[in-house]
Amino acid sequence: MISADRKNNLVPLLEQVRACTLCKAQLDPRPVIQASPEARLLIIGQAPGSKVHRSGIPWDDMSGDRLRQWLNLDKEIFYNPQKVAIVPAAFCYPGKGKQGDLPPPKLCFDTWHKRVLAELPNIELTLLIGQYAQALYLNTPSKTSLTENVANFAYYNKQALWPLPHPSPRNRHWIANNPWFEQSLVPQLQNALAKLALS
Repeated sequence: MISADRKNNLVPLLEQVRACTLCKAQLDPRPVIQASPEARLLIIGQAPGSKVHRSGIPWDDMSGDRLRQWLNLDKEIFYNPQKVAIVPAAFCYPGKGKQGDLPPPKLCFDTWHKRVLAELPNIELTLLIGQYAQALYLNTPSKTSLTENVANFAYYNKQALWPLPHPSPRNRHWIANNPWFEQSLVPQLQNALAKLALS
């Protein structure tokens, strides 16, 4: 049972996040976030892509389609904030770089993450998608690779954390070169999510 105070704390906080313009000198701010105190699954990715920036809907792109396949969740559940919280490392599209999107500005994480996560008391499982999210939340040496993080998923599961590669089409070579991910990790992740009884 979520207290009225908890709900009352998160609503104005989300309003502040969605009105944030801290990075307006560097980018076009349009924060994208989904959260509710009742949520039991937390998804922390890197930052919205250009399509999500336009729509304002998290994971509203090909990456999101693949992620939902991995999780075996339909859109009705995925976009229900009372079941799934989506709190990226940065809430706005960071712009295009030479090799894909630019990294998420850490100012966003430093400003908002602790405050938002403090209002999500029922999280039972957290997905850390991509190297930026993992660098923020996994206590690993700086030279640890994404492949090492994902391969050590059994260790992080003890902390209810699941490090995942980014489901972007740009990562198709990584997925092809690491067949164990979809053959072994994904089924175990789906089993763990089934135990949350989100549907």
